[in-house]
Amino acid sequence: MGSSMGRRERLRLETTAEIKKVALELMATGGPDAITLRAIAREMGMTANAIYGYFATRDDLVTTLINDVYTSLAETVDAAWSDSLERDPAARIQAWACAFRDWALANPEGFRLIYGDPVPGYRPPEGGAAPDAAHRVCTGITALADAAWPQAEHHYADSDFDWFDFDPGLLDKVRPAFPHLPPAAVALALRIWSHLHGLVSLEVYGHLQAQALSPEKLFREELAQLVRSLDLVPKK
Repeated sequence: MGSSMGRRERLRLETTAEIKKVALELMATGGPDAITLRAIAREMGMTANAIYGYFATRDDLVTTLINDVYTSLAETVDAAWSDSLERDPAARIQAWACAFRDWALANPEGFRLIYGDPVPGYRPPEGGAAPDAAHRVCTGITALADAAWPQAEHHYADSDFDWFDFDPGLLDKVRPAFPHLPPAAVALALRIWSHLHGLVSLEVYGHLQAQALSPEKLFREELAQLVRSLDLVPKK
């Protein structure tokens, strides 16, 4: 009996994984509104009623996908940050940024799900679809500014940013983790994020293909310029 239950659970896990895989593939080819339970059932040769046994609604599926994707990203960049713990701030920022880019290129459908066009009509649960993983990514971005702040702070002595310039939800995430950072440092974190996210988005969506033969070289040059602008110099 125990063996039979184990087999059923294994089959359920395999089918659930396939449903999620097909959902991301449909989004990649047809955009966010292509994610429907009926379309997934059709692709998998299942009945619509059968697939409802795995996900009661389309929004339940999308929430699960977003949570999985955010968790994968958080684990990837957290590992890169931890592995570079003994290195200088410039190298740590570069390690985090390169891990983010590598993850995005390896998971373009997931990147588009969490950072691209929203799924039409999707209503996330209260607190967000992936509150813990999204929190980890958000604090990871702020950690980049925290690493740079001792060297870069003098550039922002005349900053007029105040806490009311930021979304309260963002501050709820970053201020407890970095209570010593001023508002100007949070603004710096957002600017660092815009540098990284901008180039990676262009690459994931294929907008650099006709312009840059080596997007990786372009990304690394941008990173080098970024750390120089923060008065950070990688140690030899």
